[in-house]
Amino acid sequence: MSSGLAVVRAAAPNVHPWYAVRVRSRFEFVTSAVLGERGYETFLPSYRSRRAWSDRMKVVEIPLFPGYLFCRFDAADPYRVLNSPGVVNVISVGPRPLPVDEDEVASIQKVCRSGRDAQPWPFLQVGRRVRVECGPLAGTEGIVLEVKSVCRIVVSLTLLRRSVSAEIEREWIRPVN
Repeated sequence: MSSGLAVVRAAAPNVHPWYAVRVRSRFEFVTSAVLGERGYETFLPSYRSRRAWSDRMKVVEIPLFPGYLFCRFDAADPYRVLNSPGVVNVISVGPRPLPVDEDEVASIQKVCRSGRDAQPWPFLQVGRRVRVECGPLAGTEGIVLEVKSVCRIVVSLTLLRRSVSAEIEREWIRPVN
């Protein structure tokens, strides 16, 4: 697996919170493009993975959170989003869409823009939280792990109970009190 990338489309200023939009399987990129064309700001975190085909190896772009993308919209008027191709629903409590924590989305965006090797990771709730003090992920908070003697930070989206990890240098991090 290679570097993490994000598809971001901007339309209006950030006046609305981010919402997690559940989409049909393998419709993440199509739905993100359609919502962008309709004037919505979307964020589809993705990563590159090497896949074996029958005759060759191919690098493909895969969503970090399969079946989900993030979109800014007015929760009082979600119908244009809900009626977009591929949209299943918006993560909600009853009829009210639940906004995703702005800082969590910003951390995922930093991981995707950093150019570091990002990949999906099991959701972690326990463990020591750290803040990255320098490097391309400066300001990002998450949980630090060591995998095969490589230091990684795990950044989580609580609402979706999903996480992403990226390689970091041990010197970059400080514990969060």
